[in-house]
This record gives sequence, C-alpha cells and structure tokens, in this order.
Amino acid sequence: MQTELLSYAQEINFSSKADNIHLVEKLVDEVCEELHVREDNYGNILIALTEAVNNAIHHGNNLDPTKNTSVSCTTKEHKILFKVEDEGKGFNFYNLPDPTSPDNIETPNGRGIFLMKNLADEINFDKEGRVVELAFHILDD
Repeated sequence: MQTELLSYAQEINFSSKADNIHLVEKLVDEVCEELHVREDNYGNILIALTEAVNNAIHHGNNLDPTKNTSVSCTTKEHKILFKVEDEGKGFNFYNLPDPTSPDNIETPNGRGIFLMKNLADEINFDKEGRVVELAFHILDD
C-alpha cells in the first residue's frame, strides 16, 4: 500500500472567461493520470474543482477577462491539494444559504460550495473568500 503520493506541483493562470474552464479539466486529467488517482476519486476532484473555478470566474471576477484566475496543485503526504484564487472582492463564506432548504430548492444558484464541501475531504476559504483550498485524501490500495 502506498503511504505517500509522489511529489507534485503545478500552477495555471488564465483570464476569467467561461470557456477557459477546459484548462482546469485538462489539469485534473494530467494530475490524476500522473498520480494514478482512482476513477471514483477523479470524479469528485473534477466536479469540486470545476465548481470552485466556475465560482471564481463568474462570481469572484464577474467574467472580467482582465482579471486572472489561478489554480495550483500540490501533494502533501496522502493528499492532493488544489488552491483556486480570483481577483474579486470576496464573499462571506460563513453566511451562505442552504441549497437543500425548501426555500432554496428551485433557486438556480448556490449549489457550488455545497458540492465542494461534500466532494472534497477538506475545504478552506482564505483572503475573504478570494481563495478556496480543496484537499482530497488519496491512497492507492
């Protein structure tokens, strides 16, 4: 059994345009292939990271192509760590509506952070919400 992941580090930066989400999908593919991530973990990583980047582009940077979004990936022991950062104003991540509440079921927005919290093993917000860190515990059996 593998007790520690290979050392890995990569970062990408791109303008905050919606069609740049494919760069994140490519990064996830590269990371998961390089680190031999199982398919069930791959899906969680892809969805959670895509949601984080989508939020950064749309809500953080308001689709402003002059503002950048950055995504970095590193490994530490048995974790893959992703950090997504935007140049927006941030948000109050302590005061988010519950998307599972009957009042919010039909609301078209507000599920991204809920998904991230349920798919990642750890999630942290920093810099008033302009940075989200997602950790995934990965061990090969």
